[in-house]
Amino acid sequence: MSEKIIRAVAGTLILTSIILSLTVSLKWLWLGGFVGFNLLQSSFTGFCPLEYFLKKGK
Repeated sequence: MSEKIIRAVAGTLILTSIILSLTVSLKWLWLGGFVGFNLLQSSFTGFCPLEYFLKKGK
């Protein structure tokens, strides 16, 4: 279940970043870059910050 939540949050943040960069400021692309970087590093290390917080909240 947590994998679905992580994917949904990541996708939502990426899409939000794109929309805000087109309508407000290109600086919002940093948000998408940050999310993408975290997805990439979690594929190598197995550590996902959002998964950590989801497990801590239980």
